[in-house]
Amino acid sequence: MGCAYLSMPGFMKAMFLMLFAVMTLPEITHAKHARVTRHYKFNIKMQNFTRLCQTKSIVTVNGRFPGPRIIAREGDRVVIKVVNHVQYNVSLHWHGVRQLRSGWADGPAYITQCPIQTGQSYVYNFTIIGQRGTLWWHAHISWLRTTLYGPIVILPKRHVPYPFPQPFREVPIILGEWWKADTEAVINQATQTGLAPNISDAHTINGLPGPVSNCPAKDTFKLKVKPGKTYLLRLINAALNDEMFFSIANHSLTVVEADAVYVKPFSTKIVLITPGQTVNVLLRAKSKAPNATFAISARPYATGPAAFDNTTATGFLEYKKHSLSNNKSNTKKLPLLRAVFPKFNDSVFAMNFHNKVRSLANARFPAKVPKTVDRRFFFTVGLGISQCSKKEQCQGPNNTRVAAAVNNVTFVMPKIALLQAHFFNQSKGVYTTDFPANPPFKFNYTGTPPTNIMVTSGTKAVVLPFNTRVELVLQDTSIIGAESHPLHLHGFNFFIVGQGNGNFDPQKDPKKFNLVDPAERNTAGVPSGGWVAVRFLADNPGVWFMHCHLEVHTSWGLKMAWIVQDGKRRNQKLPPPPSDLPKC
Repeated sequence: MGCAYLSMPGFMKAMFLMLFAVMTLPEITHAKHARVTRHYKFNIKMQNFTRLCQTKSIVTVNGRFPGPRIIAREGDRVVIKVVNHVQYNVSLHWHGVRQLRSGWADGPAYITQCPIQTGQSYVYNFTIIGQRGTLWWHAHISWLRTTLYGPIVILPKRHVPYPFPQPFREVPIILGEWWKADTEAVINQATQTGLAPNISDAHTINGLPGPVSNCPAKDTFKLKVKPGKTYLLRLINAALNDEMFFSIANHSLTVVEADAVYVKPFSTKIVLITPGQTVNVLLRAKSKAPNATFAISARPYATGPAAFDNTTATGFLEYKKHSLSNNKSNTKKLPLLRAVFPKFNDSVFAMNFHNKVRSLANARFPAKVPKTVDRRFFFTVGLGISQCSKKEQCQGPNNTRVAAAVNNVTFVMPKIALLQAHFFNQSKGVYTTDFPANPPFKFNYTGTPPTNIMVTSGTKAVVLPFNTRVELVLQDTSIIGAESHPLHLHGFNFFIVGQGNGNFDPQKDPKKFNLVDPAERNTAGVPSGGWVAVRFLADNPGVWFMHCHLEVHTSWGLKMAWIVQDGKRRNQKLPPPPSDLPKC
């Protein structure tokens, strides 16, 4: 347009510019309105629900269990007003949302905010940047997430397809646990005695345990499918303390996404999913409706020494018949086919399954794994014991309680939020920045435990300069008993570059790291009696919680915090807190 435009008379130039503006206006308008603000109101209220033939009052959002689904597109802003009408302090976490420069909305109580007190409210305000897929939200204080949880569905931007066949229908499937007792009473009793809390009474699929003897059949989740159609199942493990196997009898599932990151598709009969993780799978219904009902089942994968809830949650996959006749009488008589699972402690299956999860690592969806590293950390994760005070009557040996720790430090929750203390430079008396980069002493981590298994305690954090490239090796220990630990990092996705059995070998194991297409996740299972290595770029200023997503271990102190400092540019700094940030 250059030379021709310069030789035009003035009025023609004006006309040309107007025409150019009109032609380009639809694109500008579309770009401007492509990002939508989606508003939700969450009223935290008590509601009666009946499960396992018993009715109890539970904490809910808007009286629903599981809670309402949040739907947004990549790039959208989400604004959720949470009003607390119950007796408990409440905070909500938007699990897996990066929260880029919006750490005040992350949600863990006493880490990024003080909890919302009874009669108070708080507006969570964040933008979904560079993410699409299945995530979830849940309470992040005490054990309230037993019933306070729901799905987050992030659709791709408009007119952007999935990198897999478009499904006929999408179905969220949330795995959970149910206690007949009040779970706040359960964890409070365990805290007083210093022993393990009572296990759950049932596992659930979308809040329903399935057929239980002498209980109503309506407590069962049913998925009705059409022959030949493909369904996208958005699996979420919202259970408190159990990793879960998931399977549908006589059907294969194709894994296409994990923790809201597309993966290289692979077929499996069984999905393993830890608390905190999400997995999207494609289910292709059989081309002809079989004369059978198929069990949708979830049961625990358990590796530790403690008792666990060994029940199986069951739902039904039913085929819709293309028949003009009323076939209700037939469906009741159809045989039920059940799924076949590995042994409850099959750690070989677990290792093999996790190894299959690989990033797409292509031009559209690159795996931006840090190839070089600025800081290396080696964290042991596991159990131990701590000394109770003389006022307490703990039932462990010599007045001790069971504890859990990272690098032998069991985390003590502060009285005010770490993010506030950090932002306003008021860390004195709240936290220290001397969290150890390595265990305090070396031992055969997965062999014979040391004689002294006492842990230390403190509110300790690691400080990282902005854009630090971090490598972190998480090593399970055999103290009290080797066990798988699903570790969740807030504020980031990390790349799982390696995992193995036994003790990590810093000379040999890094040579085998996958820096090409490693899985990108927000929650990783540390193998029982093994290790996992992850890398991430600390490009998100704020205070970020890292903890085991087995709630019992979090309660025992298996948690710590990363503090990422502001960068130099304006868009690399954490903005001030919103005016309605709750007070402690």
